Amino acid sequence: MNFVALVSSEIDEYYPEEREALLKLRDSLSSNSDLHGNWTGPPCINNSSRWAGIACSNWHVVHIVLQGIQLAGSLPPCAFLHNITFLSKLSLRNNTLSGPLPNLTNLVYLEYVVLSYNRFWGSIPLEKVHRKQAAKEEQQTGDGTSGWAKTKMPHLESLGDPEKRVELDFFDKEMPAAFDLDDLLRASAQVLGKGKLGTTYKVTLESGPVVVVKRLKNMNELSKKEFTQQMQLLGNMRHENLVQILSFYYSKEEKLVISKFDSSGTLFELLHENRGVGRVPLDWATRLSIIKDIAKGLTFLHQSLPSHKVPHANLKSSNVLVIQRNSQTYHLKLTDFGFLPLVPSRKYTEDLAIGKSPEFAQGKKLSQKADVYCFGIILLEVITGRIPGEISPGNDETMDDLSNWVRMVVNNDWSTDILDVEILAAKEDHDEMLKLTKIALDCTDLTPEKRPKMIQVLTSIEEID
Repeated sequence: MNFVALVSSEIDEYYPEEREALLKLRDSLSSNSDLHGNWTGPPCINNSSRWAGIACSNWHVVHIVLQGIQLAGSLPPCAFLHNITFLSKLSLRNNTLSGPLPNLTNLVYLEYVVLSYNRFWGSIPLEKVHRKQAAKEEQQTGDGTSGWAKTKMPHLESLGDPEKRVELDFFDKEMPAAFDLDDLLRASAQVLGKGKLGTTYKVTLESGPVVVVKRLKNMNELSKKEFTQQMQLLGNMRHENLVQILSFYYSKEEKLVISKFDSSGTLFELLHENRGVGRVPLDWATRLSIIKDIAKGLTFLHQSLPSHKVPHANLKSSNVLVIQRNSQTYHLKLTDFGFLPLVPSRKYTEDLAIGKSPEFAQGKKLSQKADVYCFGIILLEVITGRIPGEISPGNDETMDDLSNWVRMVVNNDWSTDILDVEILAAKEDHDEMLKLTKIALDCTDLTPEKRPKMIQVLTSIEEID
């Protein structure tokens, strides 16, 4: 059934109060993108949307992401979002919006809010994201430099006497120890994400530097020796495609990992956000460069940590950080690597990216080939532009295993139907795209022993040019 027919047959399924709230937003703003032309009809058709910047789940609007599209004007009355009950992500970053900040109370599913680089004023009204672990401060944002309400690092009861200065040991001996634990706890912070390993904060120190602090969870049984040895191993590694760990903190109840901050987002955001009107397409040359960076970082990890059964163990597009150098040049760094030896049991391992590998599901022994499988899934994500776990085109099955869908399509004479629409028109590059698809399918072979090693994968990718 085509999209128009589907809309006609399911027109009564969408939630009109959510559509009305979005139309209030559309009609109150002006933009160089054609929101008035694009935001028509129902916003959601089951789990998908044709409205630019909108993502859906089960007919409900769950994401509003309108970044960098020159939106101007003021938002509708501050409670206009209240009817979008299942909203979990709101980003209006990098526009020229002004006026009071939106009221986010009653949005119990909301996890991620970015309003920076606008001209909002006031503080973000929040439900009592949301304040359990962070005391909110009011922040005036009339200068347009930031629209995020400041927070402090969560109060950590186990850190002992707050008056006692706790020094941090930095791995980079050339870097002066410009801050200590007390400085971190006083600094303003924002939640970057909540993952399976813990919560990650962007922390701006009073002295100026910006760092990333990961507060690990489910690791209370670790001894100080175990944790310290692993952190020292990871912290002393240096590679241009790995996030640099600066320091760490250990107590019985709390473990913090402090890293260098130099990211402008994640690969997941680069590939999937702002699809549609106003998006700058990600061309093939850029995608191939991105893939090479990831392969180089993962190959280095496999060579540097030969004793680790799975050196990364949590490789996915949301754990690949993006540093933008210009409009179509990016540098990639892997993060969240090397924690598997600290994960207490298989129960928690299944939450990591390797938990999706065939060998894990079958209860088999894990090896570096589980990382190779995860890398193959990222390759397919970059090639197809599709998200693992979304509804597959043409049927109602979820793409929990993206490789199965790609394998099925390419078996039909290596069809280009798998290619992301943003690169489909570059016919001169189709041969390279299909070569890379072959590499990806080799990496995601159901049998670990049949998958290539990462050094072989990197060599094959570099030979594509």
